[in-house]
Amino acid sequence: MLPEQFLGRMEKLLGAEYGQFLESYDRQRRGSLRVNLQKGSVQELAERTNFLSDPVPWAPGGYFYREDARPGKHSYHEAGAYYIQEASAMAPAFYLKARPGERVLDLCAAPGGKSTQIAEHMQGKGLLVCNEIHPQRAKILSENIERMGIGNAIVVNHEPAFLAERFPGYFDRILVDAPCSGEGMFRKNEGASGEWSPDNVKMCANRQQDILESAAVMLRPGGRLVYSTCTFAPEENEGTISSFLEGHPGFYLEKEEKYPGMASGIAPFCGAATKGIEKTIRLWPHKLEGEGHFLACLKREGDMQGTVSIYGEEKGFEGKECREWEEFCRQYLKVSFSGIFLKFKDQLYLAPEGTPLLKGVKVLRPGLHLGTVKKNRFEPAHSLALYLHPQEAAYSLDLTANEAWDYIKGQTFPAKGGKGWYLITVDGYSLGWGKLAGGIMKNHYPKGLRK
Repeated sequence: MLPEQFLGRMEKLLGAEYGQFLESYDRQRRGSLRVNLQKGSVQELAERTNFLSDPVPWAPGGYFYREDARPGKHSYHEAGAYYIQEASAMAPAFYLKARPGERVLDLCAAPGGKSTQIAEHMQGKGLLVCNEIHPQRAKILSENIERMGIGNAIVVNHEPAFLAERFPGYFDRILVDAPCSGEGMFRKNEGASGEWSPDNVKMCANRQQDILESAAVMLRPGGRLVYSTCTFAPEENEGTISSFLEGHPGFYLEKEEKYPGMASGIAPFCGAATKGIEKTIRLWPHKLEGEGHFLACLKREGDMQGTVSIYGEEKGFEGKECREWEEFCRQYLKVSFSGIFLKFKDQLYLAPEGTPLLKGVKVLRPGLHLGTVKKNRFEPAHSLALYLHPQEAAYSLDLTANEAWDYIKGQTFPAKGGKGWYLITVDGYSLGWGKLAGGIMKNHYPKGLRK
């Protein structure tokens, strides 16, 4: 049951294609996922499961999955081997083109699909700041960053305007996946259409202008900003971009390759549309396998030179200054760590090199959580397990997919070997920690994550 005002506008917008658009609502939606290429290859996942069907053209590692597959109910999902993500939603982070070593901001990041995709492009190098204004959604974002084994991300919880005051001209690339009226998700979420109204569209468009204003302040000269929504409303798409460019002459639209089924942005209903608005990209559900999306690739004039950090950088301390951590590494790890060691009470973190001062910032995750420093011992964090590869642990125990579910439920099990910490893996994907003593592997999978 789609709103009549929505349908009337879509008919005017699409003309002869309107019938095809309506037919797309009766078509079976296709599920998709993005293989975590930092943890394993597409070939490995394909050999171990029957999930994967054909690839998503615009997303390396993106695949539609078979209709009978249930990837969210598999232990590989808990190991971060893939992220279940709608196909069209993979496009904005792809077009951001983040590179290793850069400073990147995902300004409206929850639940984390685009952040984890950006992190994959960065290959663990550089600084990724993931922001979410709503505290509960920020927590979910942080959990997904953890599950996917990302070490160079800082998760924060702020209004965009606060960050703009703190980080002017700081980021090389910024993704603004803006809150919107969600029209593109009507097919995926039938309840969303009941919340739609023309007034909500206008409210979203106004809020998007404010968010873009903050993003513009934080982008370095020569930097790239990708704006995206999951709505069809021109007021929130081409209209928002036109208004932004009229007020920011130092920004311009970049033309990007469009994949089969992608369409150019449109001018109607936008007022005085900016010249070149056709460089924006629309993803229509009747033209491709995916939901409705819009994106615009913006460039700020100037050269990306020098570093900007008016608040300075975190100094931290060297890992060897924490005796308990050093002893744990000596006994149980076969990998070295580079970055900035930070301690919050008894919690030890590894922040990326170049992390700005975090005092006064609401931080949920200041980099990779290494573990808890206790009296004369160190207890490794679940995040560290998911970050590691099996060969980087001195001791590991590999489980089958079925055995892994018992582990995820919190069960202990008999095992052979020397006592101490073991990295528990499922078919080679790191899953969590176990501690062996007296022939019994004590389960250290977090109670809050158990099924």
